[in-house]
Amino acid sequence: MKLKFISDLDYQKQAIDSVVQIFKGQQMKQSNFTVYYGTQEEAGMIQTALGIGNRLDLTSQEILKNVQAIQMKNGLPRSETLDGMNFTVEMETGTGKTYVYLRTIYELNKHYGFTKFVIVVPSVAIREGVYKSLQITKEHFDELYNRTPLEYFIYDSQKLDKVRNFATATTIQVMIINIDAFRKSFEDPEKEDKANVIHRTNDRLNGYRPIEFIQQTNPIVIIDEPQSVDTTPKSKEAIASLNPLCTLRYSATHVDKYNMVYRLDAVDAYNQKLVKKIEVMSVRSEESFNVPYIKLVEVKEGKAKIELDVETRGKVKRTTKTVKYGDDLYDISGERELYRGYIVEQIDWTEGNESIEVNGHYLRVGDVIGDIDDDTIKRYQIRKTIEEHLDKELRLRPRGIKVLSLFFIDKVANYRDYDKDGNPIKGKYAIMFEEEYKKLIQKPKYRTLFNDIDVDMDVEKVHNGYFAQDKKGRLKDTKGNTEADTDVYNLIMKDKERLLSLDEPLRFIFSHSALREGWDNPNVFQICTLKDSAGTYVSRRQEIGRGLRLAVNQNGERVQDYNVNTLTVMANESYEEFVASLQKEMEEETGVTFGKFEKHVFAKLVYIDPDTEEPVQMGYELSAKLYEELKQHDYIDENGKAKPSLKEALDKHELNFSDEFQPWKQAIIKEIRHYLQRLPIKNANDRKKVQLNKAILDSEEFIQLWERIKYKTVYSVEFDSEQLIKKSIASIQKMPPIHKIRILSRKDQVTMDKVEGIHAQTVSERVEDYVTAHHTLPDIITELQNRTNLTRKTIVEILTGCKRLDDFKNNPQKFIEEVTKIIQREMRLLLNDGVKYYKIGDDAYYAVELFQNEELLAYLNDNAIRSEKSPFDHVVYDSDIEASFAQRFENDENVKVYVKLPSWFKVDTPIGSYNPDWALVIDKDGEEKLYFVLETKGTEIEEFLRPEERAKIDFARKHFEAIGTNIEFIGPEKDVNQFMLRAISR
Repeated sequence: MKLKFISDLDYQKQAIDSVVQIFKGQQMKQSNFTVYYGTQEEAGMIQTALGIGNRLDLTSQEILKNVQAIQMKNGLPRSETLDGMNFTVEMETGTGKTYVYLRTIYELNKHYGFTKFVIVVPSVAIREGVYKSLQITKEHFDELYNRTPLEYFIYDSQKLDKVRNFATATTIQVMIINIDAFRKSFEDPEKEDKANVIHRTNDRLNGYRPIEFIQQTNPIVIIDEPQSVDTTPKSKEAIASLNPLCTLRYSATHVDKYNMVYRLDAVDAYNQKLVKKIEVMSVRSEESFNVPYIKLVEVKEGKAKIELDVETRGKVKRTTKTVKYGDDLYDISGERELYRGYIVEQIDWTEGNESIEVNGHYLRVGDVIGDIDDDTIKRYQIRKTIEEHLDKELRLRPRGIKVLSLFFIDKVANYRDYDKDGNPIKGKYAIMFEEEYKKLIQKPKYRTLFNDIDVDMDVEKVHNGYFAQDKKGRLKDTKGNTEADTDVYNLIMKDKERLLSLDEPLRFIFSHSALREGWDNPNVFQICTLKDSAGTYVSRRQEIGRGLRLAVNQNGERVQDYNVNTLTVMANESYEEFVASLQKEMEEETGVTFGKFEKHVFAKLVYIDPDTEEPVQMGYELSAKLYEELKQHDYIDENGKAKPSLKEALDKHELNFSDEFQPWKQAIIKEIRHYLQRLPIKNANDRKKVQLNKAILDSEEFIQLWERIKYKTVYSVEFDSEQLIKKSIASIQKMPPIHKIRILSRKDQVTMDKVEGIHAQTVSERVEDYVTAHHTLPDIITELQNRTNLTRKTIVEILTGCKRLDDFKNNPQKFIEEVTKIIQREMRLLLNDGVKYYKIGDDAYYAVELFQNEELLAYLNDNAIRSEKSPFDHVVYDSDIEASFAQRFENDENVKVYVKLPSWFKVDTPIGSYNPDWALVIDKDGEEKLYFVLETKGTEIEEFLRPEERAKIDFARKHFEAIGTNIEFIGPEKDVNQFMLRAISR
């Protein structure tokens, strides 16, 4: 198998472009067709004493201006000062962060000629993951970037010749280095031997230190997971010692957010279906209150926090109480007889020994007495994980999707231990797993998964552990920075494709903390945490991050079906506790409080000007004004936290703001809803499989509806290049003048007096054109060709016909950007008119039998309503708007049958496939039946939709017209009541 990569994901392109635009105005990388004035000099490169380095021509003020423009476009806080060349990209785990920064390397070279890059990582696991990513993306990037040569290597202090080559080569060079390899420097020359090799002089390098070769390249430094790399003064000093041209930081959980240029947060990632949806299966014992229950929660100086069963007004409830030495739990429990004699006899708050003693029972933090045995709970967790895994295998193996499950444990010895002679033996978790696995696979429903398999032999192969090992090969607990068990390590870290193959028997992986960061796999569908009460804490966010990537099939292709992409977390706490804790962690780690607004959040919002068809952005000043207005209307408090009145106004469609904000109204409402959302985590205990409603599927009404919508079409594109040339020339000629870059100078006279103090008065101002001695014009033909994908001949005709090339000489970058916008707008308009759809024939259609293969999961009272008019007994919806449509269809006597169209029902368009929302039959007064395909959106005003969405809706309309079956395509619709009123009144 070879993993396949998608090159046109909008959010990834936006992340890449946000970094590329930091250097807007930097001399562009030239091609063979460039006209030079003065001497020729390679863009982005400079010759140094020890090799070739990156060259930056922009001033810090120019960079700051670029960064502020990017931040406004992306709705991020504005940097008022640059404060160093440090830039932050925040991307939720599982959304392709490594792919994004690797592709950014190619883009920075393509645009500006930068060639030297250093990727700094916190651990061996992440280092190997990055190296593997470079290997498996090579073919993909070769195709995208015309086989631009890129050399990469892992820094090795034994192979310093690679560092010299890194410095001297003119091709793209990428060095991957662990922070520990250069964190230890020295100040005293007599202590040089204490430093990392990279900081020591070396005879093979002509007496230079390896770090000096790197420093002279002015590398662009990329930090992967900076929260684990540069959080200490020593680490920051080490990063600075690389002499970076700039530092780019990529993570989902930044500690320091320097000049953030892009953010894809968790809510965005989940709502856009870029990662798996999460469901939580709660595994814990039922509260019986029949034995004295005590759990030690926390110990502080002189006191402890415990959980016990307290009786109040005749009702017993598990409650947290603070106790001190000598307290009687009989009194604290509400005089429950069970606790008589339970006295707090000792409290130890010494660091590392936090504990209490009660009635002879010694408890450390997390220890429990009076509950079901801890191992019984863990065995149940293991059994439920295996059961969930096998159920998913039944569904997904026929689709060529390998299912993996991951267990996090705190003590390696619980999985693999050693006898007194040092021989490896199974720990208690391994024994539990094998016993439960053997029992479960005997069930008749799993028989098809295990035909002709020797169960005793197979169980040894289906699970393994990934742990660090000492020099003797013994597995041990670790923080993840040392080498791991070689065979499993190679399979997990270096051979992901084999692990994803159905032929590879390993399906269940047990891991210690080494897998917190740096390793994940698209096909992890279950995560189970087997925590010892005294074990180290692993955050829920770290846990779920290992399984968020969308699944891949045996062809290495991403599976976009959201019904497949579900991550089940086996939690030994309640669903409510898990969700609340995860929410709290995310707020602490990201610094974003759910439901809290900041002054900048509306700055990125745009509407499409109907006259120019150009987007108009709100900007920071108006965003701050809207923020203040929300406070005045009592929608948010002084700290920006949403009040109940805001949600109430939204639900009643009564949200008020001034006329000047009306053009952005729908965008504002969408943004407010986004900030009010919490993570869409499902409760697995409420999950049920949606059943087929055969009565509806076989009904005459549904068959008639399906007969009208089932047919497939093909389309042709008639693109009149002469028309494009004419329209583009006309629009470019109307474009406002592009002036030369100007320098503004102002003279102020400073005066002082005792009353007003020091103040200045302007006495003169001048504006001059900015002219450089070596003014270089980029290859405009190639630039426009790359941006529009038109032929060189077409580009040349547009440029020569527009007679505006003097503007190009004045400001090349600005001219290229404006002309690109004009050409793309004219192309979009012509493409829309030039696409024609044709019905293929009566034999090309979606068979109704496909509904029988549809597997849907509903979460009761969450994302589904019961249905008696659709082909399934529940309608699964994706938004509040869809829920309102489904509820009205279900209740309205005029609607005979309806269907939420499945993901496999697609219309091909020139810009990707399109899946409409609904199809339905309306009976008008018993006299006429009306057939509709319907698209629902948050707005019915097409101008507020993204251009791609608008275009797909237009193409779908043409598709249904071409079928010719008297089916009407309606959309976008946001109000079901308005839609029904219009439909019935026809």
